[in-house]
Amino acid sequence: MKIAAVNTHLLEHRLETAFESASMRFDRRLHVLVEIVCDDGTTGWGECLGPARPNAAVVAAYSQWLIGQDPLETEKHWAVLYNALRDQGQRGLSITALSGIDIALWDIKGKHFGVPVSTLLGGKFRDSVRAYATGSFKRDGVDRVEDNALEVARYRAEGFHATKVKIGFDPQEDLRVIAAVREAAGPDMAIMIDGNHGYDAIEAIRVGNGAAQYGIDWFEEPVVPEQLAAYREVRAKQPIPVAGGETWHTRWGMREPIETRCVDIIQPDICGCGGFTEIRRIADLAALHGVRVVPHVWGTAVQIAAALQFMAAMVPNPVRNRPIEPILEFDRTFNPFRQAVVKSPIEHEAGVVAIPAGPGLGIEIDRDALREFAPKGE
Repeated sequence: MKIAAVNTHLLEHRLETAFESASMRFDRRLHVLVEIVCDDGTTGWGECLGPARPNAAVVAAYSQWLIGQDPLETEKHWAVLYNALRDQGQRGLSITALSGIDIALWDIKGKHFGVPVSTLLGGKFRDSVRAYATGSFKRDGVDRVEDNALEVARYRAEGFHATKVKIGFDPQEDLRVIAAVREAAGPDMAIMIDGNHGYDAIEAIRVGNGAAQYGIDWFEEPVVPEQLAAYREVRAKQPIPVAGGETWHTRWGMREPIETRCVDIIQPDICGCGGFTEIRRIADLAALHGVRVVPHVWGTAVQIAAALQFMAAMVPNPVRNRPIEPILEFDRTFNPFRQAVVKSPIEHEAGVVAIPAGPGLGIEIDRDALREFAPKGE
């Protein structure tokens, strides 16, 4: 079995109502899938985190080192591709593109051996995971405080045990949002806040101290990812556990934040940090230093399936003989192709998501959906 082709599939939908985080505005949903085809017909699928078209271009550049190779040699391919662009790309697009390729190769490996990727990673510890609802962005044309409160009340009614709220705009308004969300969520629903690196350290410390009274589980990306000293200052000067990591790539990018305890919770994204091959190393590094791992997830059902396969194989973190189970980030913003790209959608039931049991990622791609949501004119 040899690799015969490396393809990318752009998916796009223009939104009627735009929304934004503190670092990005979304007027469309635009993602890219990676398809690797072998000469015996076996096909693997992956996804890249981040800007779709640049990712697709880097995947195309990487293909020259893959055509004609054995797809089962995942460790070898990771090293070859990383070394090919390492002089200019130890993080960023070179790694997000590599992530999509690596996931697709593991999907092929699972299909070849007839087992889920979780089995290849060492075994499945769980068949399902609890999910938390990610949403509560700033939407155009609505009152943000009221809108976020109503949204969180809906998640609670759907059975989610936790939700994550977007902040990082104006600190005073953000605190009003947090207060309204806590009232809507009630006392038992967990709430996390995500600054999307919209604050400086002074603002983040002020918001963290003001929000602590509302029982916040973690404060995600309070400052820009390059400022590790600012991360440590925020962690030291306010009481909410600090999380981050979706923009730190590979074990090298994660090493200093983990070893110097910039964060209490590390959030590698399997479609951005280096795929299955690398996220295992990151999880081991975090375990050595007592840092909790909660993967970041933002993509289609392909990424959700990949994250679930990794989470199925995550070794439970025992605390006083009580295992701390991983939780799945579950994007609830509007995206019509998120689940349409697979023939069996990966949805939640009362806030719980079953882990696909089929070989590889455990999903089957709906090619009609790829055609339907391809950017017009491409």
